[in-house]
Amino acid sequence: MRALDRVATRIAQGLALIGSLGVLLMLVHVTADVAARNLFGQPIPATNAIVSRYYMVLIAFLPLGWVERNNAMVKVELTEYLTPGRIGQANDILVSLLAALVYLAIAWVTLGTAIESYEVGSFVDVLGNRVAVWPTYFLPPIGFTLAALVCLVRIPAILTGSK
Repeated sequence: MRALDRVATRIAQGLALIGSLGVLLMLVHVTADVAARNLFGQPIPATNAIVSRYYMVLIAFLPLGWVERNNAMVKVELTEYLTPGRIGQANDILVSLLAALVYLAIAWVTLGTAIESYEVGSFVDVLGNRVAVWPTYFLPPIGFTLAALVCLVRIPAILTGSK
């Protein structure tokens, strides 16, 4: 079980790193766009589309597993103090299972949308040029699925008390 835990941690860290690189690339891209607009009077074409359709989606969804892994999601700990011991442990397991089910349901729905977008070749028109956006539709299902797996991997840690 420890090996599975390490694999989940590494994957979550890798996707968080990709999300961090997305932030850095977005920063460079937007800075270059502003500089080009002010220095040369010409912005970089498609910056708005690329930022909103690629970078923002990457930053928002890929690191979900890492956030779950670090227990950094918004949570209410009202019942934690009222339910110590086995009842609290059962509560934590129930919450992890429920979160995993919700993540998997959202992943399923977003995967359907991603497949539809791929099949029709979704794009945005930027100054008469087609910018393909269908690849970004696959990022949410990847992020939600990893977050669900992290929630499921957390359950044995709760059972053994090593959470």
